[in-house]
Amino acid sequence: MFKTMKLSGRNFHGIIVIVFVMLSTSSTSAMTKFNVLNFGANPIGRTDSTDGFLKSWNAACSTADSTFIYVPKGRYLVGSLAFKGQCKSPQIIIRIDGTIVAPSDYGVLGKWENWVSFERVNGVSIIGQGAFDAKGPSLWACKASRSNSCPLGTTTLRFTNSNNITINELTSLNSQMFHIAINGCQNVQIQGVKIIAAGDSPNTDGIHVQLSTNVKIFNSSIKTGDDCISIGPGTKNLWIEQVTCGPGHGISIGSLAKDLEEDGVQNVTVKKTIFSDSQNGLRIKSWARPSSGFVQGVRFVDSVMRNVQNPIVIDQNYCPHNENCPGQVSGIKIKDIKYENIRGTSSTPIAIKFDCSPKNPCTEISLRNVNLTYLDKDAQSFCCNVMGKVFDLVRPNSCL
Repeated sequence: MFKTMKLSGRNFHGIIVIVFVMLSTSSTSAMTKFNVLNFGANPIGRTDSTDGFLKSWNAACSTADSTFIYVPKGRYLVGSLAFKGQCKSPQIIIRIDGTIVAPSDYGVLGKWENWVSFERVNGVSIIGQGAFDAKGPSLWACKASRSNSCPLGTTTLRFTNSNNITINELTSLNSQMFHIAINGCQNVQIQGVKIIAAGDSPNTDGIHVQLSTNVKIFNSSIKTGDDCISIGPGTKNLWIEQVTCGPGHGISIGSLAKDLEEDGVQNVTVKKTIFSDSQNGLRIKSWARPSSGFVQGVRFVDSVMRNVQNPIVIDQNYCPHNENCPGQVSGIKIKDIKYENIRGTSSTPIAIKFDCSPKNPCTEISLRNVNLTYLDKDAQSFCCNVMGKVFDLVRPNSCL
């Protein structure tokens, strides 16, 4: 049981730190502990520590007790790490206080789909003040040169077909492609992470979620070159709160309609977000082609836009760079989407854009207390194949 106490005096912060350390220590005191240094990992960063990390994982995974893997401060050079379940240990906490560093040659990792991956694990937590440094800029430069020799690139951290996952307070720097990907998972909490990449870095989505249920993303800062958070098919019960985005392409549901048979997206809440100098704010996007997919039960609440190109957008004719566009009609059915308490500034005249499918118009779209301006004057709305309602103040004047 916890009691709230009022403390005064100059030793207040010291008392809090002591209590926090005591709680943190007691929470791991009953665990079997492993230190990557004892398995050959090198904290200087000059020699390959891949084997030391894999041996640490294998030792923890094969232990029947709850386990704790510690990565002390330092720089650890590692190649592709694939951590496999199914483990005997019911809980594995990995505390990273150092920096995990990718090889300087982007080709070493670029041929792999993932840099650090977890598959079929349960009860894994990654915590600490450490970082993943994927050294992406050299690969981005290769892609910018349009050379045919560039590898596709690798996702920094991926969880696949896993349950009861926590990622807390880590930093991801300069990912080659996606920073964090959650695929086919249940009960995931991501909190306090920092994601950093250049605004022009290609395909560097901050957090990607698909085919997953009960995912929560809290109190995180994302600066990247693609979607800050991208939400793919099969996502259900997703809660996003207190996330800052920019630079980046916003928080996006999609892109959808990549495949003819596609799972839907439902029950998504995006709350108390801030977008700064981003390409988009709150976006739903689908390709203009047939698909069995859908989007429904989405709530966008309490968002601040600061100089955002497209603050509110539904785009069912999505085709980046207008290359290889399918030129058909989107089969994605979009309904029951609510925007409430959205305010701030657009960097373009059209602040609200609903460009929906002529075959499957967007329905049950609602705007409540929306106030978006352009250059200190009224912005504009654009609507095509959409039906909905407006409540209370909405600026710009809605075309619903």
